[in-house]
Amino acid sequence: MARTDERWALGGDLSVARIGYGTMKLTGWPRGDRPARETALAVLRRAVELGVDHLDTSNYYARDGVAANELIREALSPYPDDLVIVTKVGALVEGSDIALPAERKTGLTPDNLRRGVEANLRSLGVDRLDVVNLRMGDLDRSEASLAGPLETLLALREEGLIRHLGVSNVTAEEFEQARAIAPIACVQNLYNVAQRDDDPLVDACAAAGIAYVPFFPVGGFTPVTAGSLEAVAARHGATVPQVALAWLLARSPNILLIPGTSSLEHLEENIAAGTLNLSAEDLAELG
Repeated sequence: MARTDERWALGGDLSVARIGYGTMKLTGWPRGDRPARETALAVLRRAVELGVDHLDTSNYYARDGVAANELIREALSPYPDDLVIVTKVGALVEGSDIALPAERKTGLTPDNLRRGVEANLRSLGVDRLDVVNLRMGDLDRSEASLAGPLETLLALREEGLIRHLGVSNVTAEEFEQARAIAPIACVQNLYNVAQRDDDPLVDACAAAGIAYVPFFPVGGFTPVTAGSLEAVAARHGATVPQVALAWLLARSPNILLIPGTSSLEHLEENIAAGTLNLSAEDLAELG
């Protein structure tokens, strides 16, 4: 079961287990294999059966007619009362936009941000989105500011279309800028046991009572590998990804995990990482 003894109040009022599930791999977006449709639906249903109550998705997680939001809706609607679905909008409007040059990625305009929010509402089949992350990082930092887009999302929140706002792929400076504009429920950035540049931001979020949600928690397209991970895993009879996830849970109580997989077996392994208690010796060895 997903750990229910360790929870986080996302946005202050949405209680979630610290191990959730990321849906991107169910679509093969932006590259890679994807499971058969029935397998994808089974993975989503099994995640909820195991206690997962926090899903990460986006309307632009879509490729060749397979869309994460539509899979979620088919598998889980009508949704459990306690299920929290976190989505995102940004420079990408459609999944294929990732291949566009920067000047043609237009999702950060007010019209396209509204379009993105409305597309998420429609494809998920809900009247209000629990959390919407503003994703930065798909454009040149010198040409993209989060101020205008975040103000647009804040206005959509005031319309009742969004419950909470978050930011993704942001620098520490952008995080502070965002907090000056709107209440921020979460930060979603690249962070794992092998990539720790965000250490100060993890701590800043914890101090502010804001969730930090690492994407690629076990390395993403390049899985984390290290002798110390393998040694700790061997001592516990666990896998290297399980140790990497357990390290994140131990790193800070505000860290929420969204490991993605298209495999029922790996889903269960990921959730079982919540029962792996790393010792002080283990943590020292992992650095």
